[in-house]
Amino acid sequence: MDLEKHPQQPAAPAPPVGIRASDADRDRIADILREAMAEGRLTAEEHAERVDAVYRAKTVGELEPLVRDLPTPGGDTRPSSATPYAYGPEAPAGPADNLVAIFSSSTRKGRWRVGGRTNAFALFGSVEIDLTEALFSQRLTVINATSIFGSVEIKVPENISLRGSGTGVFGNFEVVTLESADPEAPVIVVNGYSVFGNVEAKPKRGKLITDLHNQLRKHLGH
Repeated sequence: MDLEKHPQQPAAPAPPVGIRASDADRDRIADILREAMAEGRLTAEEHAERVDAVYRAKTVGELEPLVRDLPTPGGDTRPSSATPYAYGPEAPAGPADNLVAIFSSSTRKGRWRVGGRTNAFALFGSVEIDLTEALFSQRLTVINATSIFGSVEIKVPENISLRGSGTGVFGNFEVVTLESADPEAPVIVVNGYSVFGNVEAKPKRGKLITDLHNQLRKHLGH
């Protein structure tokens, strides 16, 4: 009989389950990346690459490495279930909003609820997206704009954060960069390209968003 005692080995931790990432998880990681770029920890190119990876991520495990080398409030890089700033109830998960203009025009303006992702495509036509009176149910809004012999024009309030990345091929791609003084203000990212066309995103003079949460609650009747 073997009486030799063997030290009990601690049980190996179970591998993390690939929990599906929510839109709120992605927005929170994107916020951390935005702060890192503002502090000079990430270049604009690194920020764009990581934000793209954020919105392609399917699980929480894919999100965590994107901020592992960055400081976060409390030193925790894991997505939290708490929402630090309530814009209001998020829209149900679903496909991106699509605005298409082919030999025509398409316009979205007035008091409307902005989704997390919008695709705008103009072919010998024009697309206008006016966000100056829009209702935001999430912090980060991404607009993918493509213009071929056409135009995509995006107007935003003066007190949000606006940034983007794109290319003009015999055309114009222009995003007027803004950084809001309010760390909880909406962030709008415009990506895309134009070919013999025009993509332009800029603030509309005199248009401001104030008291976002209360405006949304009033609109929804809560």
